[in-house]
Amino acid sequence: MQLPAFLRRPSLVTQIVIGLIAGTLLALVSPGAGADAGLLGTVFVSALKAVAPILVLVLVAASIANHRRGERSGIRPILLLYVLGTFAAALVAVLASFAFPTTLQLALPEDIALTPPEGIGQVLRTLLMQVVDNPVNALVTGNYIGLLAWGIGLGLALRHASEASRQMLSDLADAITWLVRLVIRLAPLGIFGLVAATLAETGLSALLDYARLLAVLLGCMLFMALVGNPLIVFLKNRRNPYPLVFTCLRESGITAFFTRSSAANIPVNLELCRKLGLPEETYAVSIPIGATINMAGAAITITVLTLAAVNTLGIPVDLPTALLLSLVATVGACGASGVPGGSLLLVPLACGLFGISTDLAMQVVAIGFIVGVAQDSAETALNSSTDVLFTAIGSPAAIAAAPEAAPR
Repeated sequence: MQLPAFLRRPSLVTQIVIGLIAGTLLALVSPGAGADAGLLGTVFVSALKAVAPILVLVLVAASIANHRRGERSGIRPILLLYVLGTFAAALVAVLASFAFPTTLQLALPEDIALTPPEGIGQVLRTLLMQVVDNPVNALVTGNYIGLLAWGIGLGLALRHASEASRQMLSDLADAITWLVRLVIRLAPLGIFGLVAATLAETGLSALLDYARLLAVLLGCMLFMALVGNPLIVFLKNRRNPYPLVFTCLRESGITAFFTRSSAANIPVNLELCRKLGLPEETYAVSIPIGATINMAGAAITITVLTLAAVNTLGIPVDLPTALLLSLVATVGACGASGVPGGSLLLVPLACGLFGISTDLAMQVVAIGFIVGVAQDSAETALNSSTDVLFTAIGSPAAIAAAPEAAPR
């Protein structure tokens, strides 16, 4: 009997699903072996993080240097979509928190040693300092705001260079892109290791105590992924949004769910944009920016956890305050770090709107880390897949290139 085509020559997504199932089975059968398999996941995530900074720097510089005069890259509409999507996510989180209020058992662990930002001004100041960061330090630390600034600056300067110099930069970008594709091919092994290690070491028992809170968090993210974002896409281009939505969730969201890092998923998103046939001068800039400021999942996390603390303390919330919280969550989420748990440190910032002390707010952060096994994974999957989704529909050139159906 001949095997089905998808098993004889499985696609990368099929291989990732197989790795997911195999990792789950290994963790259930032999937790010790599952923990050891975590090395594969660590190597995969480290490889993505290693190649992503230099890829962003070179690709942005090459795209701008070789950009033809008179052509529009269409970045501004994509940025507006990023902000709109993040604010819409915060509003959804507010409505869900009102409809399904949650409370917390606050108990401050002794080993908490985290420093949240003191206000929006500090968040914006941090972003400004990242822009003027040393390029070598930006590469080492994965500072994508700084890398974008240097990439744009070098690209503008090299537009006046010789044709040979600009071609060399383009060839370098192609070479690094080839390396990225090689790393992405390791995704099935990486996902296998990540799943096996996570289930073997943490399990899901710790999440049962916070099932209601987790249900609100994941419900909001699922709503944005399957209803909110498709609605934005439909209003933007008047097409059936779901083929593109499911493509982004399948080919970007799955890897982001397990890497739990928008920054690490940049190479995956860039490769997906290439497969979708989007203009490189658009996605080379929009995807790294999206990994930094397009944080719908982070806005949901900040809003839901803040309102859970408010409900616990019995603080009344009126509509104007709820709208202000949505705005603060949006601005804060745009400044959230694109690494695992990056949004949680902004919860005390939002709690400050209601006069909640930092000590109490940090207890909420601690609970956030407990549910982070599922929350942070879903948050990153929403954030990262939306980067490609909004890039695909955000500019006229991208709209023309975006397919109606998923690539096979």
